[in-house]
Amino acid sequence: MIIKKFGHCCLLIEIDGVKILTDPGMFTTAQNELTGVDAILVTHEHQDHLHVESVKEILKNNPGTKVITNSGVGKKLAEAGIPYTIVEGRGTIEIEGIAIEAFDCKHEELFEESGMVQNTGYFIADKLFYPGDAYCDPQQPVEILALPIAGPWCRLPDAIRYALRVKPKFAFPVHDGNLNWKFGAGVTHRLPEQVLKSHNIEFRPMGENSEEKF
Repeated sequence: MIIKKFGHCCLLIEIDGVKILTDPGMFTTAQNELTGVDAILVTHEHQDHLHVESVKEILKNNPGTKVITNSGVGKKLAEAGIPYTIVEGRGTIEIEGIAIEAFDCKHEELFEESGMVQNTGYFIADKLFYPGDAYCDPQQPVEILALPIAGPWCRLPDAIRYALRVKPKFAFPVHDGNLNWKFGAGVTHRLPEQVLKSHNIEFRPMGENSEEKF
């Protein structure tokens, strides 16, 4: 599995030639130029995860691409005339032989009920778990965890405890588009790298436009 991180939560995941894109939000634009994308996963409707104009551009360049999401996002896509497939709850779908399993998880609190939209995490190819904006434990073995580490709802100690609960072999940071990349990202990545290593979890501090092979 090869994972390219454009930034924040926008990932391009390649497995045996199949390309799956996650959460094309407002923080990134490089995804708009992609070709060969087989599916787009959208976890929830917040604009850092769903930028409708980006989805339109991606579909223009990839007319056969399936958009996979939940009912909440589906309403936004329907308003924009974008076709989609709902995979939520504990639903499953296969994209070119790659299994994708949904996990509806409550969005972490911003403040009380503000911003509490439907959030669906996705388990990809029985290897990579991407929870969206939630500390959701799929309660099954996870090899790779996309670990949210920053943002208005995210405390670093909670993120680290979440990774320790899930116990992946590898973890890498997502939801970090609001960090200052000159100073803040390195400092923020350092603590989970140190703590998780002591628990035999390899943390890979991916930055914007970086790529890792797992």
